[in-house]
Amino acid sequence: MAAPQADAAVHSMAAPQADAAWDDFVAAHPDATPFHSRAWCEAVAAATGHRLEPILSRDAAGRVRGLLPLHHIRSRLFGDALVSSGFAVGGGMLAQDAAAAELLADSAADVARARGVPAVELRGGPVPDGEGWRAEEGVYAGFARDLADGDDAELLAIPRKQRAEVRKALASDLTVTTGRGEEERRDHYRIYATSVRNLGTPVFPRALFDAVLDAFGEDADILTVRRGGRAVASVLSLYWRGTVMPYWGGGLAEARGLRANELMYFALMRHARARGCTRFDFGRSKVGTGPFAYKKNWGFAPQPLTYARWLAPGQAARDTNPTSAKYRMQVALWKKLPLWAANRIGPAIARGLG
Repeated sequence: MAAPQADAAVHSMAAPQADAAWDDFVAAHPDATPFHSRAWCEAVAAATGHRLEPILSRDAAGRVRGLLPLHHIRSRLFGDALVSSGFAVGGGMLAQDAAAAELLADSAADVARARGVPAVELRGGPVPDGEGWRAEEGVYAGFARDLADGDDAELLAIPRKQRAEVRKALASDLTVTTGRGEEERRDHYRIYATSVRNLGTPVFPRALFDAVLDAFGEDADILTVRRGGRAVASVLSLYWRGTVMPYWGGGLAEARGLRANELMYFALMRHARARGCTRFDFGRSKVGTGPFAYKKNWGFAPQPLTYARWLAPGQAARDTNPTSAKYRMQVALWKKLPLWAANRIGPAIARGLG
């Protein structure tokens, strides 16, 4: 489909110049995700220091035809890349037509060349077919489905074995709280940091979680499962166009035996319905991993995700996969770190993952 104006142009501009056009375009586009929003993109930039470089494609009349929010991720360990969007599972090119998408892709490559950045990474959206671009498939899958009308119907939507675990969790003495205040934030970060340390990966800076919560306002919150008042599992979720997205979640070692995660996600479904949500997006997982199998156990069908990458001539792709063989020794050592040490060192490393 051709652009409505032949003399289209692409402009990369500072966020203050693009604010209104950016917001209006995201609000009107049916495929927009929270990771295209200024709320997400500016929160990531503020919390991590990674430069935000939004690209808007406009037609000759000045109307926005496409958006590509890029973060310039810089890391001595993992290398440099322009990423759309930073720390997101989505946020690739958002365009009205193929011509606008082509302009965005070309402009992203131009910005990379001008900055001396060896790669551009797009998470979702159309895959460019220009020189240097390639699709990346078979690594991740997404999991989403509609919410049922109530608790009974929601239970029936869960396969029998997992349903039994949820029923046991519902009958336990665990309690659930939701909120956005300091106590919820502190407990969530402690649990999340412990969970990722146990998996052998560095934790993101707490400033990132706080910035996202502050930017999204009532469209983000934390749900925490407690035993005797003590937090044992917690998840930070985003709410976007009737969909709840549990985004950063985890549990302490004891959470598994307590079935705290089972209660957490079922309680989140209930909480989301009360907020008017009709869909549950369980997020992405790497194919063949434990989280991939866990989400299938809940009755979610995996949907393959296709990402795209541009590489400058002679450059190799960044490897930020913690399951990569090259990081096997580091992962094993990280699992043994005291939590205080992991929390002190981890954020500086995790900033480079983007």
